[in-house]
Amino acid sequence: MKNMYDFSKGKRGRVVAEAPLEPGKVRITIRLDEDLVDHFGAIADRSGGKVGYQTLINSALREYVEGKTPKWEETLRRIMREEIGKKQRGLAQHRRVRPV
Repeated sequence: MKNMYDFSKGKRGRVVAEAPLEPGKVRITIRLDEDLVDHFGAIADRSGGKVGYQTLINSALREYVEGKTPKWEETLRRIMREEIGKKQRGLAQHRRVRPV
């Protein structure tokens, strides 16, 4: 090992060229909650390497943006209708059975 090295002709930046990006894709830095990354990572692991966690996150975002995911208002209304229906059926059955 030398005591001194001459870097006067050195170039800054990557030593190896960056791999070309896929058309239509943009590289960004984003901070996500750890539990979300863990969730998508676990799904990716279960796929046996067929799909990556970033692809899964991209798909989930696309479904949301394109309106393919159920709207929370619709889901809440459906649950309320189901629960009210259960309660009404229970009351109707209770009225039919009268103690002697």
